[in-house]
Amino acid sequence: MKYILSVLLGAICYGILSTIVVTAYGEGYQLGEVVGSQLLTGFILAWGLVLFTKWRERRKKQSASGEPTVSAAKLTWKQRFYLMAAGTPTAITGLLYYESLRYIPNSLAIILLFQFTWIGVLIHAISQRKRPNGIMFLTLAILFGGTLLAAGIVEQGLSKFNWIGVIFGLLSAVSYSLFILFSGKAVPSVHPAYRSGWMITGGMLLVFILFPPHFLTNGLLWGDLLMFGFLLGFFGAFIPPVLFAVGVPHIGEGMTGILGASELPVAVMLSSLVLHEHVSWLQWAGVVLVILGVASPELFKLARRRTFREA
Repeated sequence: MKYILSVLLGAICYGILSTIVVTAYGEGYQLGEVVGSQLLTGFILAWGLVLFTKWRERRKKQSASGEPTVSAAKLTWKQRFYLMAAGTPTAITGLLYYESLRYIPNSLAIILLFQFTWIGVLIHAISQRKRPNGIMFLTLAILFGGTLLAAGIVEQGLSKFNWIGVIFGLLSAVSYSLFILFSGKAVPSVHPAYRSGWMITGGMLLVFILFPPHFLTNGLLWGDLLMFGFLLGFFGAFIPPVLFAVGVPHIGEGMTGILGASELPVAVMLSSLVLHEHVSWLQWAGVVLVILGVASPELFKLARRRTFREA
């Protein structure tokens, strides 16, 4: 249960990010400044957690043996580079998703991000060289139907949407699929604090290469950007990766996808309440369908297990 709760809370944290980003854009900040300050905050918090973890491990071993010992979390540089590489999809997802918010409403951007569900199925099918079964095709049909409703396509048609934003939103879904794929497989035997620290480091370095952090020297950081960077870093770059690192290896990718769906209603609800975007009841029905589509594979598995046990 604690691993399930860990992933659930991580997904809920992700759900509030887009509202903060749209507010930051409204204050005049740019993409590189928003994502850069987010990952810098996450980097500081993550390595602070690493230092605290080392200190706690050292105290435990001192109390057990009476002598100070070196932390057992020794990583080779190969493992560190692997973790940093696994962290880059997080940064890329943020860049693509946040850029889509410049062109399309928050409620639509989160729906597009949630296409990671069927994209993840496609990636898994290709990697395993297996054709999706009937249950998966039914799941995809539910997801597509829910997406058409939730995105407002049924009500407004396609002509109302900015296709640049739509493309960025779909690309963020591809990147998020890769993040879920790699987050549970990147050196899972290492303590989550160390894994998260190196993954955030990789993401931050990538963003700083693409968008040099001029906000560190031009004084922007000490304005409202510091507040936005802290909120985004805490709820986006720090807490969710740590919680996912704790939970994903224990509950698997399937259950992670289901729990990750909690991000969707949180983001849409905040779009309506905070950003005052219009979200119709038909769109809410689409949100429910998308969540059902995400959950349906695991629900079918549970039903099969129950039937097998009863037989």
